Amino acid sequence: MKQLFDTSSYSCSRLVTKTYSTSFSKAITLLAPSVRPAIYAIYGFVRCADEIVDSFQSYNQEELLLEFEQNYEKALNRRISMNPILNAFQEVVHQYNLYDLVDSFMASMKMDLYKTEYKTAKEYAQYIYGSADVVGLMCLKVFVNGDEEKYNHLEPFAMRLGSAFQKVNFLRDLKDDTQSLGRSYFPNLKSNHLDNITKREIIKDIEYDFAEAYKGIVQLPIEGRLGVYLAYRYYMRLLRELKIADSKKILNERIRVNNFLKLEILFKSYVRYKLNIF
Repeated sequence: MKQLFDTSSYSCSRLVTKTYSTSFSKAITLLAPSVRPAIYAIYGFVRCADEIVDSFQSYNQEELLLEFEQNYEKALNRRISMNPILNAFQEVVHQYNLYDLVDSFMASMKMDLYKTEYKTAKEYAQYIYGSADVVGLMCLKVFVNGDEEKYNHLEPFAMRLGSAFQKVNFLRDLKDDTQSLGRSYFPNLKSNHLDNITKREIIKDIEYDFAEAYKGIVQLPIEGRLGVYLAYRYYMRLLRELKIADSKKILNERIRVNNFLKLEILFKSYVRYKLNIF
């Protein structure tokens, strides 16, 4: 019976992923079947924590996050939780030794409860490490499946990819972050005002992250390579859209990649992967 509950728990994580991110959901379907459940479990957990600090303003967010963290710790100790998202995730944490990475992630989530501005590069990097880099490292732990030498080699590239994804998110969500949540993540953003010069500086930094991350993507174990490559291509296209958009447009609307372009990216990524020219 426990196995049946575990199966349904991973299904809940998959549902959360599909509900909140069509892009990541599609990328995960291109991972090897052996690693998909664990990646869904990771996404389900981080998405729930992120929603608490970003979306539940009408509720006591601090109380909700603390309770979520306490229930996670109970799940770890008991090796079971009646919360299906936590039940699936605790199993993955134990299997792949994600303990310290989760602690860093939760530390950044707590920062979102009280910190609204990142004035230095050090603060900015610290937040990104906990909110994004460690998520990439969790996924890498799953992909290498205990191969510590491979993990240590690919670790800096995975962190670069996590950073690039997060910075793109910051730029895409600038309107909501500044106007709805009162947050400003970019240290070089003065008075929540984005001009085209500052935008170019931010994008140049992101492009460097992506260039470094790509070196690791092509070295990933086969189980994770195509799915990660597709996510990389999606975000590169989104960055391109942000690059050509005027700074005023970014401040006033959420830039997106339309579904037709997503299908085109999916097709081209698959073909390039199969031809080994990606």
